[in-house]
Amino acid sequence: MELTVKTLDGADAGSVTLSDEIFGLEPRADILHRCVTWQLARRQAGTHRTKGRSEINRTSKKMYKQKGTGNARHGAASAPQFRGGGRAFGPVVRSHAIDMPKKVRALALKHALSSKAKADQIIVLDKVSLDDAKTKALKDRFEKLGIASVLVIDGAEVEANVALAARNLPYVDVLPIQGINVYDILRRDTLVLTKAAVDALEARFK
Repeated sequence: MELTVKTLDGADAGSVTLSDEIFGLEPRADILHRCVTWQLARRQAGTHRTKGRSEINRTSKKMYKQKGTGNARHGAASAPQFRGGGRAFGPVVRSHAIDMPKKVRALALKHALSSKAKADQIIVLDKVSLDDAKTKALKDRFEKLGIASVLVIDGAEVEANVALAARNLPYVDVLPIQGINVYDILRRDTLVLTKAAVDALEARFK
């Protein structure tokens, strides 16, 4: 697959050939769904917690005698059915993470890239850099390219001015090549890769 390389100002800057082994697969929804589920499960903190009846500091004296009152039998006031009592089967601190083989993760990334390529939602730029860390300057350049919801993948490091300028744009994410992931690729309409990112991806999957 051959794509035109553009500058951030929208001018042509040559062309690049994308590997069919990475960008030319037939996307499988089941693999993409599995990877997104794995990512979101790992992202959960799992720190939510409630107190059980054994942790409630209330009297354990029997409320009233067992028989003869006409009321249901009760013991400690820390029982779950009483206001101020413990929570029955409440959440506990735990990890929500699930396992996923490395090969499946790598395959899911290829399928995510291929899905963007198949939908013509990939733009290759020679580089992404700004003279000043101005949000308006970056927004105007993206409008020239006709993109609003975008994930920008740069080389080993993101230029500081670009990272600062993109912080206040709600539908723009900027990541180095080490941070590329399936969830962020799929949740933005357009994927922007620099030439350095394309080279790094081909070296990674070689």
